[in-house]
Amino acid sequence: MNAALARRHVEPSLLETTNNSNQRRKHSQYRFRNSLKQNICVELLQEGYHRSFSELFSLLSSDLDRRAAGEPGSPLRLQTPLEEQWDKLDTMRRHLRRAEQAEKTCSWTVVCDQRLFLGRYFSSPEDFWLSLHFYQSCAEREHGGRSRPATEARVCMAEVYLQQGELQQARQQAELCIQQAEGVDWLDSSDRPLRLRALGALWRIYSRLADAPLDAGDYEEALRLLHEGHSIAAETEDKHIQSESCYQLGLTNQRAGDHDTAKQFFNSCMQICGTLQDADGLGKSYKAMARSMDEGNTQDTLQCLEKLADISRSNGLQRNLVDALLSLGNIYYTMSQYTRACEYFLQACEVSCKLEDVSLLQKAQVKF
Repeated sequence: MNAALARRHVEPSLLETTNNSNQRRKHSQYRFRNSLKQNICVELLQEGYHRSFSELFSLLSSDLDRRAAGEPGSPLRLQTPLEEQWDKLDTMRRHLRRAEQAEKTCSWTVVCDQRLFLGRYFSSPEDFWLSLHFYQSCAEREHGGRSRPATEARVCMAEVYLQQGELQQARQQAELCIQQAEGVDWLDSSDRPLRLRALGALWRIYSRLADAPLDAGDYEEALRLLHEGHSIAAETEDKHIQSESCYQLGLTNQRAGDHDTAKQFFNSCMQICGTLQDADGLGKSYKAMARSMDEGNTQDTLQCLEKLADISRSNGLQRNLVDALLSLGNIYYTMSQYTRACEYFLQACEVSCKLEDVSLLQKAQVKF
C-alpha cells in the first residue's frame, strides 16, 4: 500500500524530470544544428582532420576581420558572413578533408587537385580572396608545386589578379605558368592547352599594362609593351587574339601620328578577320583605316568606307553602318557634292530610325 502510494508520488516527478531533460537536449541540438561554423569545425576535429580545422577556422576569422575593417554600409559589410553560408562551408570541409587525407599518403597531385577545385569554386568577385588563397596554397606547395594542377593554379591566379587590376602580380604568375608548362602537353580543367591559355592571359596583361602610358601620352612606352604583347599573341595560336593585337597596335600608332604603320597593322587585322569571317572585326578595322587615310587620298578613304558600309549592311551591324554612312556623307559634303552627301545622310536617318536610337537619329537629321 505504502509502496504503491510512493510510486504514484515518484513517477510524476520522474516523468517531469525526464521531459525537461529531453526538452533541454532537443533545444541544445537545435541550437547546435544551426551553428554552421561549430558543426563543421567539431566534425573535422572528431574525424581527426586537424589541419583542415585550423585552415577553415583561420579563413572564417579572416572573413570576420575583413568585414570589420570595411566601411559602414559598404558592400563588404553588407555581404553575408562566410560562417553563415552553408554551401561554401560544406564544400570547403569536403575538399580540405580530401586534401588532408591525400597528404597522409603523399598523393601530392590529389592534394593540388582538391585545392585547385576550391580556387575555381570561389569564382565570384566577393570571394576572390578565398580563390587566391586556395590557388596560392596549391601553386606554392613544397610537394606537388610543379604538378599539372599547381601549374594551372598559377594561370588562374594571373587571371584573378588581372581582374583586380594587380597587373605585376598577374604577369609574374602567367610567366611562371608558361615556364612550368614548357615542353609538356598539359590541358587545363576545361581541356584547353595550359601553356596557350597562359600565353593568352599574358597577352591581355601586356595590353592592360599599355593603358597607363597610352593615357599619359607616352606612346613610345605604350608601343613597346604592345609589341611585346604582339610577340606573345603570335605564340597563342589564337587568331582572335592576333587580330586584336594588330588592331591595338594600329590604333596606338594612329594616336602617335604614324599613320603608315597604323595602316599596316589595320591591314593585317583585316586579313585575319577575313579568314575568321569576323564581320565586326572587319568593320572596326575599316573604320579605323579610314581615319588614317591622308587627306590627299580621298578616293582610298571613300573605298574604305564603302567597304565598311557593305560589310555592316550584309552582317546586320547597323550602328557601324550609320557611322560609315555619316562619314561618307561628310566627305562628299567637303567635296561640295551636296546631292551625294544628302543621299548618305538620308540613308543614315533611315537606319537610325529603324534602330529607334533618338540621339543617333538626331545626329543624322542635323547632317541631312
